[in-house]
Amino acid sequence: MIVEFEEEYLRDLYLKGRCSDKKHRYQADVIKRYKRGIDYLKWASRKEDLFRINSLNFEALKGDKKGKFSIRVNDQYRIEFTLRDTIEEPILTICNIVELSNHYK
Repeated sequence: MIVEFEEEYLRDLYLKGRCSDKKHRYQADVIKRYKRGIDYLKWASRKEDLFRINSLNFEALKGDKKGKFSIRVNDQYRIEFTLRDTIEEPILTICNIVELSNHYK
């Protein structure tokens, strides 16, 4: 899949392992797992490939987040993204990293 980033800090976290924005600072282990999750998304040629990797907990979101999908970074964080099917290859846009303890607030 082709991976794009909705926000600059998400790209920086993936490429540099850090971002200059103080609001979006994460522990080293979270960043490492975030990068690994993005690599899995790049590896997949279609969304059905993601179901085969149980540790990702790939799921379609519901409610006000309908149309988005997510994979788990760890027990505390998940990556939310949208997916557009194209003729050549699906385009996936990384939207957010969500802390699960706060996502119901």
